[in-house]
This record gives sequence, C-alpha cells and structure tokens, in this order.
Amino acid sequence: MNYTEALEYIHSVSWTFCKPGLQRISELCEKIGNPQNSLKFLHVAGTNGKGSFCAMTESILRHAGYKTGMFTSPYVKVFNERMAVDGEMIEDSELAQLTEFIRPIADAMTDKPTEFELITAIAFLYFKKHNCDIVVLEAGMGGRLDSTNVITSPVLSVITGIALDHVAFLGDTVEKIAAEKAGIIKKGVPVLYGGRDESACNVIKETAKNQASAFFRTDHAKLSVKKMTFDGTDFDFDKRQNLHISLLGKYQPENASNVLCAIDILNENGFSISENAVYEGLKNAKWPARFEILSREPLVIFDGAHNAQGIDAAVDSLRCYFDQKVLVLTGVLKDKDYEFIAKKLSLIAKKAFVITPDNPRALNACEYKEILEKNGVEAVPFESVSSALACAKEEALDSGLPLVILGSLYTYALI
Repeated sequence: MNYTEALEYIHSVSWTFCKPGLQRISELCEKIGNPQNSLKFLHVAGTNGKGSFCAMTESILRHAGYKTGMFTSPYVKVFNERMAVDGEMIEDSELAQLTEFIRPIADAMTDKPTEFELITAIAFLYFKKHNCDIVVLEAGMGGRLDSTNVITSPVLSVITGIALDHVAFLGDTVEKIAAEKAGIIKKGVPVLYGGRDESACNVIKETAKNQASAFFRTDHAKLSVKKMTFDGTDFDFDKRQNLHISLLGKYQPENASNVLCAIDILNENGFSISENAVYEGLKNAKWPARFEILSREPLVIFDGAHNAQGIDAAVDSLRCYFDQKVLVLTGVLKDKDYEFIAKKLSLIAKKAFVITPDNPRALNACEYKEILEKNGVEAVPFESVSSALACAKEEALDSGLPLVILGSLYTYALI
C-alpha cells in the first residue's frame, strides 16, 4: 500500500449512519494490542482554542526534553499534520505502512470503524512505535463519545472553553455541551477548565467532583498583556513575567494562560518542566491558520475562525490591531450561526469577497452575500477561491487595506 492508497482507504469510510459510541474503537484497539495503554496522554477537549493549546503545550514539553506526540484535527494542508512526533508530522511511507497493517483488522470487524476511529488507532500505533514520553491528544467533536476517549488514565484532562457549536450532535445549551466535553474526565485524574462560562464551569466542576478528580480553573484575571504587534505578544501571567508568544491574535495570551496552568499541574504530578523550557517553548510554538500572516505586501491574514465564538474572538483581535475597517474573504458552513457571524463581520468589514467553501455543508456564496449586505457589508460572490483571492489581493494593494481571510479552515489549503 502506498500513501495515496492509504488516504483513499481512510477517507472511503463513512461515519454518517454509524451509531455513536466507544465500542468500535475499543474493539479495534484491542485487536491491535491496545497501544494506547502503554502511553501517557494529556487529553484536550473544548469548543475553541484546542489546537493552539496543544501546539504551545507540545512545544514546551519538547523543550523540556520529553519525546512528544501530538494528535490534532482537522488538518489544514496535508493529512499528515494530524499526527506528529517531536514536532515532525508523520512521513508518507510510515502512514502507508501503519494503514496497511490496520486495514485487514478493521475490515474484519462486523461493525466497521469510522474514519476518525481509524485515524485515532493509527495514531496510537504511531506514538507507541516511537516510544513517546507524552502525547498531547486533542479530542475531535465532543468528548464523552469521541474515539480519543478510549484512553483510560491520562495524566491531565483539559477543557479549554465551552460555546454553542455542533448543536445537532452535542446539545443545544452550553450545559449540555459542557457535559459532553466533561466526559473526558477520568476517575482521580486532575482536570483543568480554561473557559469563562460559569454555567459550563459548574457542570465540569460537578463532574470532576463525582470522579474524585482535582479541579483547577485558569484565573484569567492574572493575565496582563503588555504589547501586541505582528511579531507576537508580550505578557505577564501570575508570577511569570515577560513571556512572549509568536502566535498572533488577542485570544492567544488567554490560550497561553491555560497552557501555563496545565504545565504547573504536570509539574505537581511527576513531570520536570523548567522555566527555561516554558519560555522557549511558548516563544517557538507555531500553529498555522490561526491569525497567521500569509504575506506583508499586501498584508494578508488568515484566521480559521468558523463558529460564533471564534469569529467574535477574531473580530476582537482585528479591532486591536487595526483602527480601520478591512477587506474580508469569507465563506461559511450552513450549520454555523452565519447570521451572527455576518453581524460581527459588519463591525470590521469594509467589503467582503464571498466564496462557497469546498464542503457539502457549505452555505452558497450568493446566499451569504445577501446576508452580509443585509448587515451593511458590501459583498461580491465568487465561483472559486482563486478568483476571489485574486480580486481581493488586487483591491488590498490598490486601497492599502489589510485583507483578512476567515470563516472556514477548509479554505486554507486553497490559498
């Protein structure tokens, strides 16, 4: 099996009509020797901020001398991004080799695993093969029934924050979604909540109590942002002074605060992470498609914000960096709160170049144009990302205005 065949096999599996649950992933892992049982995990769930949290945490752990694994989703350019060891994504040949090993086992199952379950099992094999000291494991959608939740005893469970998203699958209230995310909490394993929603906090805290798990919460009042530029952000958090992150966006210091709390908990539970590793790890952490500068002339920024909370944070960031309205290239999925998103974009968008994301759940560009114009934003629909980008860049050059691309991560690979 080569790399192309491996991806074709992985993507050929449909999850749409599968019953949610951990039965399939449990059976698959057992048949391949339960590789996850010989690994240590830091398990991460939440609505937004998971990827940035994982990237910064992994970077610190690597700078502390640990051999790290990291599992994230979705990928933004190539599939291999989903699993990495010591900051290097899996090689094509190794992905093909592991997929070839697992395929006959998965195909022999009566209730065959879903695509995400296959990927999760492949990642476990990959991390075990490389003898990772610690794996930063990002949950997919939800938590309780997510395939990553097959792990039994992580060293720490983290819930970055809770907001309304994927309501058709996770519930239509913050409390219901929090309960699903809190499903990753394991008996006696400490849990960190990094969000601000009090209702969600109460649900997570109660779950932790029922599981006899120590509960921690990030105190964002201890965060003091000192300087924000396109070279990064300088900030203090609690007793740590003069921290620097290269990741842009007003929300990233808050994500970093969650990371710092997680590191302190790990140090209290047998890890040895120096302050030098903390500072260097934060400074050198990278995470694509989150307020990432793609070019300087014209200034083009990509932000993967795609739900109400994410767009809110992106708009807040843009208002910090710019004292003028910007050009926006955008597209959304129809299962998102696009009415709210359009209203928020009206605060910062002088003109919108509208696309239909390459996704079966996409909202048509012409429909989104009407919604944006209803909110006072001049909008022009395009049939392709390339044509929209060409026109948007030309206008950015002519007007001197920044161009911001946001609304769907699926657009990133096409830019």
